[in-house]
Amino acid sequence: MTTTTTDLGSIVARLAAASSRPRYAFMVLGLIAEAARPDGQAGPWIRVAGQGAGQGSGQGDDERHPLRDWLARQLVPLAARDRRRAGLRAKVAARLGSDDPARVDAALAEEALSVGKANVSRAVSDLVRAGLVRRHYEGRVTDHANRGGRRLAVYAVEPSVLNAIRSRPTLV
Repeated sequence: MTTTTTDLGSIVARLAAASSRPRYAFMVLGLIAEAARPDGQAGPWIRVAGQGAGQGSGQGDDERHPLRDWLARQLVPLAARDRRRAGLRAKVAARLGSDDPARVDAALAEEALSVGKANVSRAVSDLVRAGLVRRHYEGRVTDHANRGGRRLAVYAVEPSVLNAIRSRPTLV
């Protein structure tokens, strides 16, 4: 892209050229930008208020989640009314051999999270291809460009993109 300025329109145009699901990728980009530190990097961990804690509560109630898990959990409500969810519920109940709603709901939530993480990974690959985000991995063994070895994803939003997104009070 030859333009020197980055605005939401140019971000959407770059996503439309690089992604088969540009709206979903844009939502993922917005969430990454929300979670990003001032340097534009998000991850490998996101601090989330605990179940009983409200905003601004003590740090003791906070939980840490891997960035990709946090992103997938944020996007799970999008699929809650999906017509495929009913079919997935039936498959999960058949696999479990139980119609117990609590067990089926727990297994369904686990399956939705797994699918959501895969979708987030594909969207981030589109963001990387569009030149909006850089990705690397950090973790227990050593920081590395490739995943594995208990390394977790870190996404870095390009400074001009982060500025364009954060300069808006609300996203489109």
